[in-house]
Amino acid sequence: MELAYYSDYAVRLVNTEEPARGKDALTSVEAVRDLFGPSRSAARRATDADVTRFRSVRARLRAVFEAADTGEERLAVDLLNSLLLEFPVSPQVSGHDFRDDDGRPLWHMHLADHPSNATAGYAAIAAMGLAFHLTEYGVDRLGLCEAAPCRNAYLDTSTNRSRRYCSDRCATRANVAAYRARKRLEADRSERTGLAADSAQPSSAQGERRPDLRGR
Repeated sequence: MELAYYSDYAVRLVNTEEPARGKDALTSVEAVRDLFGPSRSAARRATDADVTRFRSVRARLRAVFEAADTGEERLAVDLLNSLLLEFPVSPQVSGHDFRDDDGRPLWHMHLADHPSNATAGYAAIAAMGLAFHLTEYGVDRLGLCEAAPCRNAYLDTSTNRSRRYCSDRCATRANVAAYRARKRLEADRSERTGLAADSAQPSSAQGERRPDLRGR
């Protein structure tokens, strides 16, 4: 498993909440366990107490994305470092689950956590994964969706650093909204131009010349 994969843990947790919409999917121990994905052994450690702890870590991870999104590079790094210090991991060489054609293990780096609870284990992996992504690609590759009111977190892996939305759905919605806004602006301008042209036309009373009847 590539270390960059672990950065998805951070995105997954942050996006369980939509603050602008007042939505929070992290309301039960089952919701916590679902965040672990295939790592069901780690998920089994989760208890009801982890719901509150996960929410606390989520707020700190969102703060990292918010700082990165506003260009506060040093703040983003400082916030991430505080998580790394609080939730350490041990890198290990692992060969489980993956075999080559000869049946030998495909060795890869793995992040082994030694947590006292499920939150500590998840936070350690999420913070380390995010740290690898940040140092590999740059702080500006951590973003928040620009399609209001979404503001979901995402990791920009585009070649030209052009990503602005968390999903194709949000990108389409934002493009449609921008198109409609342009059309409204054009209609307003056209209406104002038409009104200005009408006001510039002389009225029939002012524009018509009366015939000169003198001398007749």
